[in-house]
Amino acid sequence: MAEPLADGVIRRIAEAAPLYHRLVMLIAPAGAGKTAALQDVQERTAAPLVNVNLELSRRMLDLTERQRALHVPRLLAELVGASAPDVILLDNIEVLFDVALKQDPLRLLQGLSRNKTVVAAWSGSIDGKHMVYATPDHPEYRRYPLRDLLVVRPEAVA
Repeated sequence: MAEPLADGVIRRIAEAAPLYHRLVMLIAPAGAGKTAALQDVQERTAAPLVNVNLELSRRMLDLTERQRALHVPRLLAELVGASAPDVILLDNIEVLFDVALKQDPLRLLQGLSRNKTVVAAWSGSIDGKHMVYATPDHPEYRRYPLRDLLVVRPEAVA
C-alpha cells in the first residue's frame, strides 16, 4: 500500500535536515491532493503554509513588469523569511513560472532552502530522472534533473 502523501512529506522533512539544500518537492499533477497533503502536514507540524501565487501577487501589485522581474527573488525571500519555524510549506507556486518574471523557479526554491527546510508543491510530473513542469510546447515548460532535492509523489516516494 502506498504511503499517504502527508506522511511522506513529514518523513522527507526529517531527511532534509542535514542537507545543503533542504528542499522537498511534492510532485504530482493538478488535482492529485498536494494541497490537502500540505494542509495535513501543517496541522501535524505547525509549519506555516503559504499560497505563493496569492502572497507574491499581492506584493507585486504596485510594481511595473520590469520591477516585478527584479524584485521576485527578494519578495519571495521575505515571504519565506517572515516565518519563524525551520520549515515552510509552499503551495500554488505557478506564478514563479510566469515567463514575464524571467525566473528560474527551481533555483529560487533551492536558494530559499539553504536557510530553512522548504516543502513546495510542484504541479508536474517525473520523467525518468527529471521533474517536468508543463509540456515542451508551452512557454512555461521546465525540465530539471532530480538532484539537490528530495521528492514525494503520490505513487511512491522516489
